[in-house]
Order: sequence, then C-alpha cells, then structure tokens
Amino acid sequence: MSKRFPEPSETRPRESPYFTIPMHYLILTKHLSRGYLWLSLLLFYHCFGCTPLENHPSEDRPAAIEQGDRPKDLHSIRTALLRPNSDQVMIVAHRGDWRHAPENSLQAIQNCIDMGLDMVEIDVRMTKDSVLVLMHDETIDRTTTGKGLLSVWTLDSLKALYLRNGANHPTHHKIPTLEEAMLLAKDRIMINLDKCYAYFDKAHEILERTGTINHVVMKGKVPVAQVEKEFGKYLDKVLFMPIVDLDQPNAEEIIEDYQRTLQPVAYELIFREENSPLLDRFPSLRQQGSRVWVNSLWESLNAGYEDDQAVMNPDSIYGWYVQKGVNMIQTDRPRLLSSYLRQQGLYD
Repeated sequence: MSKRFPEPSETRPRESPYFTIPMHYLILTKHLSRGYLWLSLLLFYHCFGCTPLENHPSEDRPAAIEQGDRPKDLHSIRTALLRPNSDQVMIVAHRGDWRHAPENSLQAIQNCIDMGLDMVEIDVRMTKDSVLVLMHDETIDRTTTGKGLLSVWTLDSLKALYLRNGANHPTHHKIPTLEEAMLLAKDRIMINLDKCYAYFDKAHEILERTGTINHVVMKGKVPVAQVEKEFGKYLDKVLFMPIVDLDQPNAEEIIEDYQRTLQPVAYELIFREENSPLLDRFPSLRQQGSRVWVNSLWESLNAGYEDDQAVMNPDSIYGWYVQKGVNMIQTDRPRLLSSYLRQQGLYD
C-alpha cells in the first residue's frame, strides 16, 4: 500500500483505509491461544468482517447530532436573512466546522450543512494558474503538507498536498476549489466569501456557472463610493455586506453613507472596546433594514465577548449579544452557539 502522505518525515501512525487492526489482532491471538475457537470466529467477524474505517466514529464528523439538527434549504435561509428585524439569530461558521475537519475543507462545509447552520465563511485565494481555491493564509505552510506562497503553486500541484487539521496533523482532505465548494453548498447553505473582493470578477463566473449567485454574501471594508465603482455591476445580483470598525471616528458616517445608498443586507461590526455609542444602535439598524453581524471569534473583534469565554458561561457572552440586538453571529464554536440559542428559543 502506498504511503498516505508524501512527506517522509511524517511520524503519524499509518492506518488501513479498511480496518483498524492492532488491538483487535492482539485480542484475537489471545483467544486463539486459549482454544476458544468459536469466540475467535465471532471476534474475527466483528473486527475484520467488512467494517470500513469510514463507518467508525471519525474526527471528520461534527459533534454528536442534537435534537433539532436538520439540514436547511437555501430558500428558508435566504428568507430568514431578508427579515432584518427578526430576533431569530443566524449562525455563520468561521472557516467551516474546523474543530472536526480541516478549516476551509469540503468536510468542514458538509459538517455545517449536517448541523443545519445558516452560512459558512470561507477564504478565497488565487493559484499561479488563476484558479480560485479555499485558503486563509497567503502561504500554505500552516494548513497543508506543503510550503511557500500559494500564489506560486498551480492547482494540480496543490492537489497533490493534504490539508492539516487544527492539531497540525495531515489528513486525507485536499484543498478545494471555489467551484467544488459552491457545488457542495448548492441549495443547502449560504456562503460568505472572505478575501475575495479582489477576485470577484472571476468568482462571479464560477457562481454563474454553478447557479449559486444567490447563495453568496460578499463583504469588504471599503467606503460605499468605492463599492459602487468597483462592485456596482453586481449589486443587483449579489448581496453585499460592509465591514465597519466601530472604534474608528468615522464609523457612524460610513454606516449612514451605506444606509442612504445601498441599505445592505447586514453590517459586519467589529469593536475592540465596549464604550462605542454605536453598540446601542443595533436595534435601529435592524429597523432600518439591515441585520447586525458580529464575530465572537477573538477579543480584538468583540471587546472580549469571545467564544472561548462562552465555553465557561454561554449566557455571559452570547446572551450579551442578544441583549444588544445582534441577530447574526460568526463563530468558531457553532455547536455551542446553536445549543445556547435553541435553549433561548432563538434558533431553529
């Protein structure tokens, strides 16, 4: 059998794609030596009898399916998104379900579909041969078995690599193209494209080809005049969301400019400090026709109201968002967030 990963230095134990052998083999040998033939045959059938590895519990699968988990459809998700003043909170999984599959992998997206989430945020970059793929960093060192700038690799070379999981171990997952990701998501979940603003002309071709233009929310941290100039031809087809830093002195002006011109489907709002007066204007933004999106990822985005703190006390973090009027949350802990919101009657 050929080696699963091309790196000769890897020390990860190799596994058969069909069977898990060592412990079962030891047990079988023990019983054979004692003459318990009938028990040995039962063990042999149970352990080795056509039990493929993919049928065993796997780190690729999300946390245990909970009551209420069910895949959604695009129509129901878009309908909810276009109800800006709803108290029902929409959940966006940051880079997919990366705690149970490599970030920005197809499996990470599939897990979110299985959990019944509303949206997945993915990062888009371009290869040397101008193919859009999913990758957060400029380099591939952290998330793959390769090294160097992604932009100097061709797609066929990248496809020879393997994605690493959150513990930095190689997996069997490959780097997906944007087209592969959109085909997987089609009719089942919405997609937030990050790091894609500069490539959107090319991304739009893919969305048209796959029939997924209405699946996407684009975003950018740019003034509305720039969006109209650079992105204007897509604004009647693609949902656009501005990113606004509430700590900046012109934050209120940026929001007012967008409200007058575009009335965006949502605002992604970031804040290091809790003292911005705009934090109390979230209900007003909803009433004016835009959902309020915050990131519970790490403290520099949310004044310390972050996912890791929610592990100890979900209500002190997610409850604070709800009280402020937030109705979209991008999270690194989608299972924890969905469980909390369901308990509060704020998530279907």
